[in-house]
Amino acid sequence: MRPARAHRCFGLLFVAAVSRMACGIADAQEPVASTPTAEHQWLQRFVGRWKAESCTPDGGDQPTMQCTGEVTVRSLGGLWIVSEIKMTMQGQSTEAVQTIGYDPKQKQYVGTWVDGMMNHLWRYEGARDATGNKLMLVAEGPSMTDPNATMKYRDSYEFKSADEIVSTAEIQGPDGKWITFMTGRMTREKPAASD
Repeated sequence: MRPARAHRCFGLLFVAAVSRMACGIADAQEPVASTPTAEHQWLQRFVGRWKAESCTPDGGDQPTMQCTGEVTVRSLGGLWIVSEIKMTMQGQSTEAVQTIGYDPKQKQYVGTWVDGMMNHLWRYEGARDATGNKLMLVAEGPSMTDPNATMKYRDSYEFKSADEIVSTAEIQGPDGKWITFMTGRMTREKPAASD
């Protein structure tokens, strides 16, 4: 057998052997579906359609910025919530997608945020507070003042009732303290009453 032909045959045999091994592993290890925990079930409170309003705090010589929007939240297998957000601020409209779930191994909530205004993928980690009604998620992202630096941000969602959520966006200062730069309110949209 010529060397080139032998090399090709060996390559084919190697690929076939790896394929059989992979199939054997797949047959032996059936994927196990995750079971929603109490933490996952708590997230289902977000499911529905919401109207959102938020604003920056009064900064003295800085004008207050208003933001309005709509949020549609759906459940993904009872393990994740996926929020599709449409918002308008200072006449500029954009969209965002947020995911939140719970990782039992890490014992914390996890998630992501992407929007149509920047190419940064925000990665969340967080927990609920002692009351059980407030979810706080921390992420690292681009600094508001230095494009070459990153800072820590915290988004909080507090259920005032089943149909009202107060949201807070904060940034961590050099001294480690959290500074609020936006507050908001989400109210659940009720289905229209049937005649």
